[in-house]
Amino acid sequence: MDYTHLINGMKKYNATEIDILKHSLGVLPEQINENVIIAPSWKPDIFIEFREAEVLTNPNRFISVWNVESNNEVISYIRTGYGASMILEGLVPLGLTNCKKIIFIGSAGALNTNINIGDLVIPEFSVCGDGASRYISSDDLTRDVFGEKEYPNKQLFDLAISKAKDICDEHNIRWHIGKNFSIDTIAAQFAHIDTLTNMGCNVVEMETAAAFRIARLMDIPMLALFNISDNVSTEKSLVTGRTQEEKEYREYTRRELFPKIIFSIL
Repeated sequence: MDYTHLINGMKKYNATEIDILKHSLGVLPEQINENVIIAPSWKPDIFIEFREAEVLTNPNRFISVWNVESNNEVISYIRTGYGASMILEGLVPLGLTNCKKIIFIGSAGALNTNINIGDLVIPEFSVCGDGASRYISSDDLTRDVFGEKEYPNKQLFDLAISKAKDICDEHNIRWHIGKNFSIDTIAAQFAHIDTLTNMGCNVVEMETAAAFRIARLMDIPMLALFNISDNVSTEKSLVTGRTQEEKEYREYTRRELFPKIIFSIL
């Protein structure tokens, strides 16, 4: 699949580039900055540094866009909603803007006992287990991309590893390199955990295989940072088992470490 072909598919039915941006993100192309943070569920106000964020879209809108500021630089912050299909709704229009770099931030579940709730994970790849990726992989919808690996930008990944090591060591936070599986469902994932671990994966989430693929098609460097929300291997799933101490450590890692790492990369 070629990105231009994807966009021309919308233009074929009388949509302009401005129409595409306003429909998907609720903003104009020039309102998107060069550096973009994209998150499935986290709003910027969970980070102390972003609590003065300027909202650009209707607060009742499902996909929301804010301006956040760091060191006199304005960064676009986009919240899309869960899942590969929704992350594509937020990412596909960015190829029509001045966006030059994307950092994905979100939660992931751990699949082995070496990774604790609250730890930082930087995925080196994401295995496709979602259906949305099929629509951006080929003009032929019968081509199944299940099991294919998608990768973040190598330069950003290497930079993130370097910055995370220094910042996490300073704050006594554990961090890991992730081998991720992007799944379509939370409820049905538990019946397939053994399959995911047998594939060599140590974390699971829902968006980044599709996100890395579309970023590559748009030729926009992209990186992902995960905060571990649960761990089925220690019987601390999203459903039950997590302690208050683990939840507090997770909140601390997200609140204190994520902005520092993001700013050091951007």
